[in-house]
This record gives sequence, C-alpha cells and structure tokens, in this order.
Amino acid sequence: MIDIDKWTEIYNTVKKHKLRTALTAFGVFWGIFMLVVLLGAGKGLENGITAEFNIAKNTVFVWTQRTSVPYMGLKAGRTIELTNDDVAAIKANIPEVGVVAPSNQVWGDFSVNYKDKSSAFTVIGETPEVLFVRPLRIKTGRFVNDIDMQEKRKVAVVGPRILEVLFPNEKNPIGKYISIKGSYFQVVGTFEPVGKGEDVVEDAKVIYIPHSALQQTFNQVNKVGHLAMVPKPGVPAAVIEEKVKTLLMQRHRVAPEDLKAFGSANIEKEFQEVQGLFMGIAGFSWLVSIGTIIAGIIGVGNIMLIVVKERTKEIGIRKALGATPFSIISLIIQESIVITALAGYIGLMGGTGVIALIEYLMNKFEVEAGFFGVPEVNVNIAVTATVLLVVTGALAGLIPATKAARVNPVVALKDE
Repeated sequence: MIDIDKWTEIYNTVKKHKLRTALTAFGVFWGIFMLVVLLGAGKGLENGITAEFNIAKNTVFVWTQRTSVPYMGLKAGRTIELTNDDVAAIKANIPEVGVVAPSNQVWGDFSVNYKDKSSAFTVIGETPEVLFVRPLRIKTGRFVNDIDMQEKRKVAVVGPRILEVLFPNEKNPIGKYISIKGSYFQVVGTFEPVGKGEDVVEDAKVIYIPHSALQQTFNQVNKVGHLAMVPKPGVPAAVIEEKVKTLLMQRHRVAPEDLKAFGSANIEKEFQEVQGLFMGIAGFSWLVSIGTIIAGIIGVGNIMLIVVKERTKEIGIRKALGATPFSIISLIIQESIVITALAGYIGLMGGTGVIALIEYLMNKFEVEAGFFGVPEVNVNIAVTATVLLVVTGALAGLIPATKAARVNPVVALKDE
C-alpha cells in the first residue's frame, strides 16, 4: 500500500534543497547519459565497419603466387596456376568445405560495346555458388545458373554503371546483346551491389558471366584465378584454409615449408579481430561511465548523511513517538532511490534521444561518415544499467539510513 504521507515528505525534502539535490543527481545523470551515448557510438562504429564486410564473414580466399623454395627437382620462382581439377579435388577430399566458388577475370585493355555506346568495365567469370560468398541484390532477371555453366552459355549479369553508360535510353536491357572483346553475350539480369563506400562504386562497374564461358571464350581453358570458399556450419574457416593449402601444395608439388606459393585471406579471422576491437571500445565505455556513476552514487550517499545529520532531532522525535527502525530506514532509502532513479531515467532518455537524433539525421540525409555507421542503442543494456543504478542507490542510502535508525531519542533531542 502506498504511503502518501511518506512520499509527500520526500517531495518536500527534495524541494527544500533543490540545488543540492540537482547537483547530486547530475553525477548519476551524466554517468547513464555517457554510457548510452558511448555504447551507441560504439555500435555505430561497429555497424560502419561491419558493412565493409560485404561478403560472408567466414569466407576463405586462396590464390597462387610464385614458389620460393626448390622442391622435387623444380626450381624456386615457379608460377602455379589453379585449375578446374583443383576445384574437383577440394570437393572430393575436404568434406569440411561447404562452398567452393572458382573465379576468374578477363584481363587486358578492352571495351564493352552496345550499339554505338562503349566503355571499359570489369568482366568476371563466376559460378552460381558465388552468391553464398558475396550476396548480390538481383534487380531484374536472374543470375548465372547451373545450366549456364554446363552449356557454357554466353550470358551476362550487369551492374548499375553498365546500365547508365550502355543503356541510357533502354527501359529493359534483358535480352539485349553486348560485345565483350568481340564476343557477344546476352544480358539476362541486372544487379545492385551490397555494401558501402568505394567497394559499391567498383562493384557497380562489374559484368558477371559464367565461369565456364569465360574459360572457353577468352582462351583461359581450365584456368582458375582464385578460389572463394565457405566452410560447413560449425567448422572454423582456419580449418579449411589449412587443409586446402596443404592439398594444393601436394597437387602442384610445392614444398610444405613454402609459405609464399599460395596466398590466402581468412575473413573470419579478420572479423574476429575487429570484434575484439568493438569489445574493447564497449569495455572502455563501461569503465568511464561506471566511474562517473560511482562518483554520483558516493555523492548521493554523502547527501543522505547530511540529511540524517540535519534531521537528527526530527528522527529522535519520531522514535520517541514509537517509530520503528524499519520506518526510519525505509524513509532514508526511499529518498535515495528517488534521486538516483529520477536522475538515471533522465540520463537514459537524454542519451537515447541523442542517439535517435543522430540516427534520424544520418538516415534522412543519407550521410556517410567513413567507417562510422548508423548508431544504435541496446535498450536491454541501458535499462539493466538503470535498474542496477537504482539498486546501487538503495545501497548508498543504507549506511545513512542505518545510522539514522540507531539514533538515541534522548541524545537526539539534546542535539544542537
């Protein structure tokens, strides 16, 4: 049951010392405010950097380089080339690999033509499996499929920049033919890049064709430029990275200690390192904020001690009239909780409001701030911090409340 008299008394006490109460509560407010803003900004940084990973976050890339160690009668400096047989061997011998996507590119200086329009673009040969590695937003038509690969069809999926340059007056490019190095490919789909920044600009200039058609049309029979692989669920990317490189070393007669023959990139490892950075930022945010909150809580405790000192006679009269120690303790603790809860709530709302305003402005004006993305507030963490703050506020008022409960009525009434 709500004790109206007690809450009225707390209100009058706070009202009587407005400046003192406000200065005490400010430390608590500022701690929660900083916690919410710092965590929100940290999340914005995480979102921005994560958006740069516009491929599957457990992808492994493998490509060839030159050997650096003589082996089995073969000299150092030998060039190695990946082949379709390597792809088949990986699928047959390494069960941990879930997806293998061989890729290649049309090299040299050339232009892509459509009627009287022409320009230079990047032409990449891919397989349907690449969609498990690098997600694309298919806008119209379709992507390369298995039948295209089997029949080595001359089909193409084009990006937005190709549409702007080659098809400025065409409503629907599907079915049209473009010339790539003198060979005609039929447009079967258009796509929009996924990601942000410079990568999106470059991806917009890409034309995807079937990998098998690229090999046959542009004199790269049985050649593979690089491999993109994704492990099966539950398998670390480092496992397939090591096993694939070991298998390729055996197939191409490369010395086991030759670390330069094959290059690789483990996106999962890079992403985990970035996640560690985010954890460090979050830890720093908590450290700074909790330090400020603790200072505020200590201030609340000190104010409660002053309140007890100021109200010593009043407490003595209460006890002389029969007030129980519990009623004295609850009065002081409730006042402490009111100050910390109100300050914490205002800090929570203020911090959330600042983050929401930044998010709104960035979305409305489509602001790109480098690696900084749209900030977010983890409401569960913020509310939990506020609840813990209230509990801590109660503990801060416990010592002054206990001191008040121990006041001797006779001594209190003589106090000056």
